[in-house]
Amino acid sequence: MKHNFGAGPGILPHEVLKQAAAAVVDFNGTGLSILEISHRSAEFEAVLDEAVKLVKELLNVPEGYSVLFLQGGASTQFAMVPYNLLPEGGKAAYLESGVWANKALKEVKYFGEAQVVATSKESNFTYIPKDFEIPADAAYFHITSNNTIYGTQLHKFFPSPIPVVCDMSSDIFSREINIADFGIIYAGAQKNMGPAGTTLVVIKDDILGKNGRKIPAMFNYQTQIEGGSMYNTPPVFAIYVSMLTLKWLKAKGGVAEMEKENEAKAKVLYEEIDRNPLFKAVAAKEDRSYMNVCFVAENPELEKSFLKLCDEKGIVGIKGHRSVGGFRASIYNALPVTSIHVLIDAMREFAEKNK
Repeated sequence: MKHNFGAGPGILPHEVLKQAAAAVVDFNGTGLSILEISHRSAEFEAVLDEAVKLVKELLNVPEGYSVLFLQGGASTQFAMVPYNLLPEGGKAAYLESGVWANKALKEVKYFGEAQVVATSKESNFTYIPKDFEIPADAAYFHITSNNTIYGTQLHKFFPSPIPVVCDMSSDIFSREINIADFGIIYAGAQKNMGPAGTTLVVIKDDILGKNGRKIPAMFNYQTQIEGGSMYNTPPVFAIYVSMLTLKWLKAKGGVAEMEKENEAKAKVLYEEIDRNPLFKAVAAKEDRSYMNVCFVAENPELEKSFLKLCDEKGIVGIKGHRSVGGFRASIYNALPVTSIHVLIDAMREFAEKNK
């Protein structure tokens, strides 16, 4: 058995994989593969409708918001957000808390001024900045809720006088949030929701159409809303698997139950890291992520040996990002607590061997 701690594409529920595999051969008795049915067919329209319905239910999306399944990953949203929200000559506010926040920040500069309200770059993004003011004259305030590379997470969101835009790619559906606090949330599917290939966008309708720009159709949220996520051929398979994953999540008790499980998984793993003399966590304790647990060996010369032990025990995806090193345990929704204990046992065994 493999224990998949990969950061993304991440682990999916086994029962979802079985359903998706069957649908690749014969989708719902149609005699056609999910990969070859028309996106305009009644069968796929039912899939998309169900996916949108589940998003609204699981996130408790209020009236006045639209749910989109788009392509291009969260990285395309880095540009779509300012294209749709930032007026010519305007400015947007950004919290720089990691690599993905930095990449979003670079994209906005093609459309206007980007004001960095705070950054933790000087500490190699080991904490979430907190002491700052959000400028009321900015078009929006952009944040990244969870940082996969550095293992930090916003555990509370900031009150804002302007619309908040949040990249939730790595912790969407992992905890309860109040959608009404945000103008836009977006998330690549490939960590907690489905396979790579589609991106979820939940957007407050009344923030659109106010910046005076002429926007190409594919990059215009309003066009995508009017087209029901089908202005062009949508990523059929990715949406289908996302729908199955959302059904699985609902059956488990929804986001509230998932939040309890995720906190419990993170708690026992961090306890072992703090207890074990061979390892140490890299993120500030109050900002530690419940999704991506980053840690290093006290003695860097032992890293390769620990990775070898993990490989022997079927633990995969544990190597840290190339820009940070060390180890990263991504403990997304579908990762069972049993895998956490396999990792903990490996850490304890390693400590015994290297006293």
